[in-house]
Amino acid sequence: MFRLKSEQKVFDINGIKIGGQPGENPPLLIASMFHNKDRILIDRKKAEFDRERAVELIRKQEELSKSTGIPAMVAMVANTPEEAQVYIDFYVETTDMPFGIDMWVAEKRAKATEYVARLGLQDKFLYNSITPWDKDIKGQVQRLKDLGIKHVVVQAFDDQDQTPMGRLKSLEKILAEGADQFDTVIVDTSVMNLPSTSFSLIANKIIKEKLGLPCGGAYSNGTHMWKESKEIWGIDGFRAMDAVAQGMATALWSDFNFYGPIVTAPRIFPAVATAHILLSTLVYDEIQEIPENDNLPINKYFADFVQKVREGGARRKK
Repeated sequence: MFRLKSEQKVFDINGIKIGGQPGENPPLLIASMFHNKDRILIDRKKAEFDRERAVELIRKQEELSKSTGIPAMVAMVANTPEEAQVYIDFYVETTDMPFGIDMWVAEKRAKATEYVARLGLQDKFLYNSITPWDKDIKGQVQRLKDLGIKHVVVQAFDDQDQTPMGRLKSLEKILAEGADQFDTVIVDTSVMNLPSTSFSLIANKIIKEKLGLPCGGAYSNGTHMWKESKEIWGIDGFRAMDAVAQGMATALWSDFNFYGPIVTAPRIFPAVATAHILLSTLVYDEIQEIPENDNLPINKYFADFVQKVREGGARRKK
């Protein structure tokens, strides 16, 4: 179930390893900042925001990343290239973490990407994303290649076939248009709502088995879009639901997770770390091995237990 037969690709984004067999590397957690209703925003049109609070949020994510071993970055939401430039300048002055820009309009996203290239930040930049809705994928790919972009997200989804296999077919079509020509290609399997998150997770496994590419999704889409959950269970119930959904996704063939607003990091990192610890022992039961990766949460928090398990496995082999 957790050991895939095909070779799994592992990519490097500014020192962060992403991909591989389930349990081999901790998942990359990608936060959102400057999204709609983000409390640090003061005036979006002027790109004004609470810089002190923004730094606090980034520092908290850095702290949680270091303590859990789970790598992290931020995707910054902007409506215009000019707005994106302000956020990029602030971010690279504040942290060494990689980053992405979240812009729905392709041409505006391209302009923001040109600014990244002018700053020479291609190693730290994750382009998000090449999508099935883009009208000229070949042209977009060539433009990105000309700018020296190295790391891209490809979004897999088919409006006519919303099954896991539909996501695979969509991805293969985009890759055939040249989207496989980058140093790093990771696949977003398109979470549309909470129950359909399972389709994305199954698609992760199917795509990893066939193509070996790292897969994940914006699991916060499924949780934060369910507005009624706060009315049903209150804010604590919503937070529990959010943590459980993102933890389960971590255990089920996810190499990365767009986890939502960075302010939620204090609950998401423990949830994901817990899920990954359980994934590690599930994998061990299948292959009798726990990777000697110091960044795995199980190795950080339960080193004595891991040693005993390894010793017991060695005795059984004898």
